[in-house]
Amino acid sequence: MTAVHFIVPEGIDDPARPSGGNTYDRRIRDGLAALGWTVHEHPVPDAAALTLAGIPDGAVVLLDGLIASPAPEVVAPEAGRLRQVVLVHMPRGDAAEREVLAAAAAVVTTSAWARRRLLELYALPPERVHVAEPGADPAALAPGTAAGGELLCVAAVTPGKGHDVLLDALATATDLAWTCTCVGSLDRDAAFADDVRRRTRRVRFTGPRTGRDLDRAYAAADLLVLASHGETYGMVVTEALARGLPVLATDVGGVPEALGHGDGAVRPGLLVPPGDPAALGAALRAWLGDAALRARLRRAARERRASLRGWAATTSEVAGVLRAAAALAGVAA
Repeated sequence: MTAVHFIVPEGIDDPARPSGGNTYDRRIRDGLAALGWTVHEHPVPDAAALTLAGIPDGAVVLLDGLIASPAPEVVAPEAGRLRQVVLVHMPRGDAAEREVLAAAAAVVTTSAWARRRLLELYALPPERVHVAEPGADPAALAPGTAAGGELLCVAAVTPGKGHDVLLDALATATDLAWTCTCVGSLDRDAAFADDVRRRTRRVRFTGPRTGRDLDRAYAAADLLVLASHGETYGMVVTEALARGLPVLATDVGGVPEALGHGDGAVRPGLLVPPGDPAALGAALRAWLGDAALRARLRRAARERRASLRGWAATTSEVAGVLRAAAALAGVAA
């Protein structure tokens, strides 16, 4: 029987706190259990509360980097006693993370871009850094509308997700017919969220949605719009593509990987530079004003939908890394 101790942020099952990282952790936890692993989950409120003292010698430990990377004084001294695998959702680029990852038996991250970034930042041995891209659940096709004016943004309302850039871009297209719904937490940066909500009445901010409510938001949309300043992968991109929705996003991090291509190397969406409302606005105008472009991107999105990987593949890759760590520890795999 294989076993892993999984250190996760507190609240990964809380529907009021949806995030890509929480979803990833939750799916890996459940996927490992389905594969027959014994998963000991250790929810931790923050890095300051992290302790590994109660975990038995030789155990395999999968640590979410949100908790582990800021705590080298806890993680690094345990490297000789435990076989630590660190899951990096977003590289921090600091000395604390460098020490944590240098001490790890292995590192897992969620995109090829993130792997390259970690190798650039920390000169880690390449064979110790692995990629396990997020999966995507099958979903019903969104029917779309002829005019393409139903825009959807799925992201916590924070500066990093670029809602202010999105509003500036939408302001350049007020002469066109569109509606925009922003789904995502409003309490991560309440001051920022209040500011962007006051700027326009034409954009609807719903707060977080999960399950069937989120499914309905996707089903009603024509285009996913994501103005992020940084993304390790961008799971909402593949969530949209799973429904055949094209994507307009910033060309950052692993987003191009998530977007991928349809048949004939046609991207199922448009990429623009981050922090550039003019470029985002021009792409929106192109989408809204060109029926042939909409048809081409929708066709590519449906083609890309067929090639999306499932969560079982993601879990299998993580399990392989954990087995290798277990073998290093002398633990039967």
